[in-house]
Amino acid sequence: MKGSADVRILIKEFLVDGPAEASHLFVFAHGAGVGMASPFMDVVAQRIAAAGIRVVRFHFPYMEDMVRTGQRRPPNGGRILRQAYADVIRHCIDREHCPPVRLIVGGKSMGGRVASMIADAHNVAGVICLGYPFHPPRQPLKLRTEHLGTMRTPTLICQGERDTFGTRAEVVNYPLSPAIRLHWLADGNHDFEPRRNSGIAPGANLVSAADTAIEFIHALPVRK
Repeated sequence: MKGSADVRILIKEFLVDGPAEASHLFVFAHGAGVGMASPFMDVVAQRIAAAGIRVVRFHFPYMEDMVRTGQRRPPNGGRILRQAYADVIRHCIDREHCPPVRLIVGGKSMGGRVASMIADAHNVAGVICLGYPFHPPRQPLKLRTEHLGTMRTPTLICQGERDTFGTRAEVVNYPLSPAIRLHWLADGNHDFEPRRNSGIAPGANLVSAADTAIEFIHALPVRK
């Protein structure tokens, strides 16, 4: 029987935006509830790609099954999610010819969390988390932050100020690594959407998050 280190998870389909010859490649994973082609994912991927950064999206195995069968599935367990993401990193290194020093990993909510958990081991250039799930909604003591205290990889977390997975008032008290930078979206929820009476235009926070991600990528230290 093969050990878990020998397991490979075949990802069958990718969405790729941006130029083939790009300075950086961003692997952008979806959240738990919707797939790689959701409006949120589309806006962010296309805006980052328009800045000359190649963006690769994929489905975790359970989401591939949902798309194929039309039936809802719960997310895979953590080991499978991490292994699937690691195999996408290998795909980008081998097939996209992108060395780790030019590779940024991240995602929406769950996808960003998975990326943050494996980034240091893969020596990638950076991590971008859009709406990090610091804890389940209404369960502020059930934290998902242990590895965030020791991360070495430069990391950007874009978070809505009133995100039920971690509000600004909560997150500022967490012991996060100095490698992590927080960018707050005014009055934003988990999808960065503000309330109607906030005075913030619909979609403005999402554009702000994408533009901050672009700035973060372009400012990453040049490594050889």
